[in-house]
Amino acid sequence: MKPIYKPKGAAAEYGEYAVNIYTGCPHRCYYCFAPQVLRREREAFHSHVEPRRDIVAEVAHQLNMEQITGKTIHLCFTCDPYPTGYDTTPTREIIKLLKESGNHVQILTKGDGSRDFDLLDGGDWYGITVSGGEAESYLREPKAIRLSKRMSALIEAKERGIKTWVSFEPVLVESDVLEILRTFHGNFDRVKIGKLNYWPSDINWAEFGRKAEALCQELGLDYYIKDKLRAEMEKA
Repeated sequence: MKPIYKPKGAAAEYGEYAVNIYTGCPHRCYYCFAPQVLRREREAFHSHVEPRRDIVAEVAHQLNMEQITGKTIHLCFTCDPYPTGYDTTPTREIIKLLKESGNHVQILTKGDGSRDFDLLDGGDWYGITVSGGEAESYLREPKAIRLSKRMSALIEAKERGIKTWVSFEPVLVESDVLEILRTFHGNFDRVKIGKLNYWPSDINWAEFGRKAEALCQELGLDYYIKDKLRAEMEKA
């Protein structure tokens, strides 16, 4: 097993390298794509969460054998690096290994990664997923930590000198996303914005994309419009 890999397709829009640490995720986001990608039954994916077998040792071995250094490595795509209610020591150990070998990490979570802020520096990225406001988070991501707690951790990371980013993907409530951009933009070093895929939505994606891009430009944000949302904007 080579746990450090180069993402393909849409995942490549988030990073050059990645590691998936756990076998499942307890957050039960209704839009989660991972069970389908991994060909796992959805209930098993959400209820059976554990570190991948020998994941820490395998990362250490690959770093040593391939001399991977000077990269920014994304944590994670098919799981959350901070699954709520579980021991996340494997995440901490992997961050240590990546940092000791001269790499940086790009974290994306709906959990709380603040326990590991002492390992991170100005070359690392701490990010949260925001799909809508607090009510939408509670309804559609029922076992993830509440949006207010995610935002508090992000602000703490920013205060510690860690670079911060927000993945507004999938967007579920466009008005909430635009308001969060307006209100909290001073805490974001970068944002990435993408549409809801594979599920029905009443959002006019071309109109939303134009509004979001105009707002990012007005606020002077470093932003990236995901390819599928950009395609809707160009189609219109």
